[in-house]
This record gives sequence, C-alpha cells and structure tokens, in this order.
Amino acid sequence: MLDVRRLHLLATVAARGSITAAARSLSLSAGAVSQQLAALRREVGADLLRPDGRTVALTELGALLVDHGERIFTAIRDAEHAVAAHKGTVGATATLAALPSTVQRVVTPALTALRDRHPQLAVTCLISDQAQLRELVLGAVDVIVGQRYHHLPPITVSGVETHPLLDDPLLVVTAAHRRGPASMSLPELSEHSLALPPPGTECGQAILHACHQAGFTPTARYATADITAQLTLARAGLATALIPAMAIDPAAPGIRTAAITGNPIHRQLFAAVRRTDVPNPTTAAITAAIRQATRSKPTW
Repeated sequence: MLDVRRLHLLATVAARGSITAAARSLSLSAGAVSQQLAALRREVGADLLRPDGRTVALTELGALLVDHGERIFTAIRDAEHAVAAHKGTVGATATLAALPSTVQRVVTPALTALRDRHPQLAVTCLISDQAQLRELVLGAVDVIVGQRYHHLPPITVSGVETHPLLDDPLLVVTAAHRRGPASMSLPELSEHSLALPPPGTECGQAILHACHQAGFTPTARYATADITAQLTLARAGLATALIPAMAIDPAAPGIRTAAITGNPIHRQLFAAVRRTDVPNPTTAAITAAIRQATRSKPTW
C-alpha cells in the first residue's frame, strides 16, 4: 500500500518547485525528503519528477499520483472535521496569516475573543504584506485575512472559500497642524510631497491606477510599504500619505485625515479558508471571530 505521507511530500515538492523548498516549508531536511521520494519511486517503479529548468516538475505518473493523493487528503480532512463537529470541539492549533494593516482593528480583537471562548486553541499568527492564498491552498496556513483592491477582478482560486469582511477606503493623511478640507480630490495631491507604497505592491498599484484615471501620475518623494513610516512622515509634515482607514488609529495624535473624492480608492478585506465538504469547526471559529471584529468598525 502506498504511503500517504510520501504522496504528500510529492505534492509539496511539485507545488514548491524543488525538494529544498518543500523541505523548508515542512521543517524537514532536504535529505529526508529525497529519501522518502526515492522510496516512493521504488514502490511504483517509475520516475515521478523530472528537471524543468531550475525547478522540478511532475512526470505523467507523478501527476496521476498527486491527483489521487489530493482526493485522499481531502477525505482525511473531512473525516477529521466530521469527528470534531460530532464532538462539538474546536482544535488545539491553527495558523492565521494577516496583513499588518489589519492587526490593530481586526486581528487583535479576534484573537482576544478566541482566547476567551476557546482557551485550548493556540493560534500562530503570521503577519506579512503578502497574505498569499497560495499558502492556504498548500496547507501552510489555515485562515487568511487578505485584501483585494476594487480595480482588480474578483479573487477566484480553486479550493478556496472567501468571506467578504468590509470595504476599507484609503484616506489622505497629513500633519495635524496643516489646515485643509475634510475631503480632497486626487488631482489636488499632484503638488504634494507624497509618501506612497512601491508600485510593485497591491496598494501602490491601486494608487497608480486611480491617479491615472484622475489624469496624472503621482511622484513619490518617499517610497515605503511600511505604514508606520508613512504615518511618521505625515505627522512630521514631511509628506502626505494615502493609507487604508483600517490601519489608522483614530485616536493617534499629530495627524489629520481627509476622504478622497472623485476617484476614491477602496480595498475589500476578506477572510479565506480551504473549501471542504465537511465544515471545519476550528477555522469556522476563527472566521467567526474575525467577522465579529470587523462589525465593530467605526464609520469612516
């Protein structure tokens, strides 16, 4: 009988593109992964991986095994979820990936509520500007708090279930001592010294797209994706920043905010989990806590 763990290793190597990357993601040595894959190859009597440039890819037989393996993994997960649901229990561990801009107003309240409701559940939280759906599909994380800017098409990833949380507008942030209107149009910012995220980021792309629609190309005096740095520059009067409202503490001293009119920039925050036939009580509890945290958002 084929070893299910070896099938999982094969699928991980195929997804990560190399034995080294797969081993790193699984906290194993590359040698251990190679030995297990060699054993699997002997079992089936044929090559399962082939060189593909600087990476490796599945052979036809390897792809066949991975396809069958995924069905096995899904059945095992469904069985585990069914047992947990029957017992009415939430698991002991889970991993949540979230954006830095959601920590204060979403993640922290959600984890606090989970600690009170499910004290046995230890949630490992990965804070990154790239809360990647790919890591969710690969099983590296269990729940994601992600974002999609409105100029981008809706997110559709096979095997992933998304739950919209809220629309989060970008606000103009300046020093508190600077006088100005309660709202501003993007063209009015063309003469400002701007602190903007790099164009390679999702937020940077959204700002560029909106400014182009408004008829100009913004020039960043300061380029940084670090929102704390953007706020510091704005507070000092050195720059004007465009920051998601969710990332701004309304009680923070030294800054003032203004809404964007004409070409507003919005992002949609969402929670995402792997799609399963049987509900997972653990991810359901985490998602419920996240949704409850977003319901208490202020009116921008």
